[in-house]
Amino acid sequence: MLELAILGFLTEGPLHGYQLRHRVAHLSGHARPVSDGSLYPAINRLVNAGLLDRQTEPGASAAQRHTLSLTDAGHDELLRRLRDADGLDISDSTRYFTVLAFLSHLPDTADQHAILRRRLEFLEQPASFFHDGDRPLGADVTDDPYRRGMLTIARATSRAERSWLRQVLA
Repeated sequence: MLELAILGFLTEGPLHGYQLRHRVAHLSGHARPVSDGSLYPAINRLVNAGLLDRQTEPGASAAQRHTLSLTDAGHDELLRRLRDADGLDISDSTRYFTVLAFLSHLPDTADQHAILRRRLEFLEQPASFFHDGDRPLGADVTDDPYRRGMLTIARATSRAERSWLRQVLA
């Protein structure tokens, strides 16, 4: 998802590495901080694959700055990754939100809706953090107030998202 976020933000225009890190950090939130040790190797992989272009320019001090921009191949790769989003890209909320953040870059509404339908199908499956054998447990059957809270919040969030998805797809 880090590479998808990099490609997505750079499709909006060239950025310096620190600007990119700041945007990715805001998108991924505090739960998944972005370290230089993960960001810069990802950038290097994308540059080496020909998906990003890196231009060096003088910095304000002795250090040089690198401006990153998306190549045509990088734009095509972004569209492919968005169009092919499935599995964990749909079921993991953070990964899905990364896809959703850049979904408007897919030019075909049918492709956008296919992804939203996959998410809706996932959300309509019975799910829970807790199970009795294979049966998912709901908030109404647990005595633990914190687990009940988790399940209540998850149910409300899922209900709101399903409603939004149905509205967009209608």
